[in-house]
Amino acid sequence: MMTEEIKIIGVVGGGQMGSGIALLAAARGIDVWLLDTDPNALTRSRKYVSGFVQTLVSKGHLSQDAGSDALVHLHCTSNLEDLHSADVIIEAIVESEDVKRKLFSELDKIAKASCILASNTSSISITRLASATNRPQQVIGMHFMNPPPIMRLVEIVRGADTSDASFSATKSLAERFGKTVICSQDYPGFIVNRILMPMINEAFYTLYTGVASKEDIDTGMKLGTNHPMGPLELADFIGLDVCLSIMKILHGGLGDGRYAPCPLLVQYVDAGRLGRKRGIGVYNYRKTVKETSLSGRL
Repeated sequence: MMTEEIKIIGVVGGGQMGSGIALLAAARGIDVWLLDTDPNALTRSRKYVSGFVQTLVSKGHLSQDAGSDALVHLHCTSNLEDLHSADVIIEAIVESEDVKRKLFSELDKIAKASCILASNTSSISITRLASATNRPQQVIGMHFMNPPPIMRLVEIVRGADTSDASFSATKSLAERFGKTVICSQDYPGFIVNRILMPMINEAFYTLYTGVASKEDIDTGMKLGTNHPMGPLELADFIGLDVCLSIMKILHGGLGDGRYAPCPLLVQYVDAGRLGRKRGIGVYNYRKTVKETSLSGRL
């Protein structure tokens, strides 16, 4: 399948990743069916896409006509059957192998024979996801970075049976989205998280063992290595639960003790301190909001 033949895309998952991927496609004139079983998630998704498009128009990055056209190309649904005509379906749901395998099995039954099934997973084996289908040659990893409309990278992951045709079509689609593509073989963590997550985990160990404060750890990495965010701040942005899940995959898949999740990371997740999305993680964002609000009244 050539990228020019990709006219309809299905996206499963109405969270920030799924909404961002849907926006990328719609902004390039591709019809998108965004699926989520939660109607509220779809309402938030449409609001997110509409707001982002309006921002692009106001900044001159998109014409008013192109912005309006993008919204016309976005269709929201809670019915899996609506994805039956999609040329590519991109899954962007919870990072759980069991849940993803169940979804891929269902998609395999309703998708047309030529459809490519792509996963936005950041670490789960594409080969194992593909084994839940009868089309392993058309299953591939298409890992967007967060947030998809801003981050320029897409990490494409080939499973054991992914065909050259599926890879070429997926790569061309990512480039059509304006992304730079890197290609990984199907090993735990792929490229980005194989390197990033152990660094974040080591930052937690540095905090856990009292080497330095969280502020100094982050400042050291920002100013010493020119990272835009420190590793602990980045972990809060990603979600500590996501970081822990990926570390467990690395530890189990590679069988090396150096990938064992830091006990402090485990404790924070157990306590519900998941990062920005919960208002508290390594840093307390609730306090920051409260202080800002109070200072505004003084």
